[in-house]
Amino acid sequence: QVQLVESGGGLVQAGGSLGLSCAASGRTFSTYVMGWFRQAPDKEREFVAAISRSGGNTRYTDSVKGRFTISRDNAQNTVSLQMNSLKPEDTAVYYCAAAPRVALSTTPRVYDYWGQGTQVTVSS
Repeated sequence: QVQLVESGGGLVQAGGSLGLSCAASGRTFSTYVMGWFRQAPDKEREFVAAISRSGGNTRYTDSVKGRFTISRDNAQNTVSLQMNSLKPEDTAVYYCAAAPRVALSTTPRVYDYWGQGTQVTVSS
């Protein structure tokens, strides 16, 4: 069982930066692939980024490549998402998720545990 709590959302102007953090409970954090997803109003939840258990491999959706960076600290049981050059289309509720898998999946149903989400709003 893993419990996830996101923080760091808020309102930012286009072109600005925001950092999200996700704190995980339990002593098995390092055994999970961690991902960030987002869901805008009236849209399906979509993959944003994922990071391997060791942190050595990452994967991003094309629309955030070069702007977002995912990282993790297994000693602190945290995963972070640094978002730069934000655009209005990045506005969504952002969720962190944990998957007991090896592959960096982009599919939400592969992830077993989810946080409650944090709102990110980018104004134009």
